[in-house]
Amino acid sequence: MYKFILIFLFLFTSNIYVYSQRTKKIPPDQPKLVVLIVVEQMRYDFLAKYWKKFSENGFKRLLTEGTTCTNARYNYLFNHSSCGHTTIASGASPSAHGIVADNWLNRVTNKMVNCVYDTEYQTIGGTGIVGKASPVRMLTSTFADEINIANAGKSKIIGISLRPEPAILSTGHCADACYWFNDSTGNWITSSYYQNQLPEWVNQFNAKKFPDLYQERSWTPLLPYTEYTESLEDNLNYEIGIDNNKVFPYDLKILFEKYKDYRFLRKTPYGINLTKDFALSAIVNEELGKDDITDFLCISFASTGYVSDLFGTTSLEIEDTYLRLDKELAHLLEFIDNTPGKENTLLLLTSDRGSANPNAYMKALRMPTGEFNSTSSIALLNTYLKAIYGTGNWISAYKDQQIYLNQNLIEDSKLKPEEVENTAARFMVQFSGVSHALTASALQSTTFNDATLRKIQLSYHPKFSGDVLFMLAPGWVAIEPDITQTEIVSHNSGYEYDTHVPLLWYGWKIPKKEINRSIDMTDIAPTISNLLKVPFPNAATGSLIYELTE
Repeated sequence: MYKFILIFLFLFTSNIYVYSQRTKKIPPDQPKLVVLIVVEQMRYDFLAKYWKKFSENGFKRLLTEGTTCTNARYNYLFNHSSCGHTTIASGASPSAHGIVADNWLNRVTNKMVNCVYDTEYQTIGGTGIVGKASPVRMLTSTFADEINIANAGKSKIIGISLRPEPAILSTGHCADACYWFNDSTGNWITSSYYQNQLPEWVNQFNAKKFPDLYQERSWTPLLPYTEYTESLEDNLNYEIGIDNNKVFPYDLKILFEKYKDYRFLRKTPYGINLTKDFALSAIVNEELGKDDITDFLCISFASTGYVSDLFGTTSLEIEDTYLRLDKELAHLLEFIDNTPGKENTLLLLTSDRGSANPNAYMKALRMPTGEFNSTSSIALLNTYLKAIYGTGNWISAYKDQQIYLNQNLIEDSKLKPEEVENTAARFMVQFSGVSHALTASALQSTTFNDATLRKIQLSYHPKFSGDVLFMLAPGWVAIEPDITQTEIVSHNSGYEYDTHVPLLWYGWKIPKKEINRSIDMTDIAPTISNLLKVPFPNAATGSLIYELTE
């Protein structure tokens, strides 16, 4: 009887073990799919701010089932969206990857250029210049490039965003496809850099006219007004609003009838729905994560950035947007559970940059703040340079705290460039709100160890940056009063509100953990490369997040 009991227990427990091994989803050696989610202009503190309102299956699921980096920050000065996406993907700062801003001066043509605009390529899926784009101005490889190279070109690499810059710069040079939204037609389009025609599944998605369905709706609060306790009232005088409307509801049907296009769709949470739906369609139709060769998908949610620009970080509209994003995120995670499976998917969520609180609100709280008038300041600088060096236009261009001097005039006047640069820099620091100014000559000849000056240096590239770069004091914003403002605040600082962003890891072999030490955003790409056992991007300077690799 004793032997019989032992044999029974052995067989019973063996069957339980075999059953558990069959049903337990064991992660493979390599993830089948890497998904990068970039929520534009998401500050780290939003996670705590809206925590009570989030569902259990969106942001909370990422935080409770994965690894959270609580102190992830960008290490450079000019926190433009394009810089952030490229830094995430390349593991390098703008000083190396070359995307120093969203736009900068082309010294050859003496015209401003967009970081992805490329006349060598054509719009696919539409007409006009909206599809003339490529990653040619990005000087380095990305982790997606290295994944594809390591897999002999067999990995599928796809980027999706309402805007071309995130889709292109987050994927790299080897991407199979990048798609973005055309406001005029309501279709998803691409560039001939990637394809000569849209895949049939994209045409079918466009044919379903999802934007028309959203354009029939009004954006109204998800919850009763009284429950938006984390926000200010719904009528702030400093908001820009949607078509001058600053109060719910926002009737997209009326706006569509007025403008005959989809320009405002991206500026509401419905842009999040549309982006997510298109991303899910890409996963299914491109069969991402179906085989053992790692694929990569970037999903950039741009609508959060648009809403932040129009209404600010303290608005009821931004809170409503994040609550709606949480619901779409929950749907995305549920979908990934089934296709291709959580255990097969390495997912990370982060942001391209943070966002400052509205300047007017900070003034009302008596916080140190101010507005730097760039138009009058640069005009005064040019007058000052005329008084010293003679008549002429000594400034070729100004853009986002970068001054481009007239190098031809300096050369013709037989002046030393560093002398004129120093004169301009000394003049600029006299303005209220300007805390530092560095010259191109100094940035090329000196290695700065001071934390503040180092951030300026990491934003500088000798081929694309200005001749004088300056930094505003904390809380200060640059304004151009002669130009219609399209956003409440600028994003050109190296301060906490612009640099501190969420960094959440989830899925394949990711432990439940919280990492509280400082993480540089350049650490993301090397860490992904290390997890996948592929070479680092070729100019990566970041370190491994070793807590994920142990």
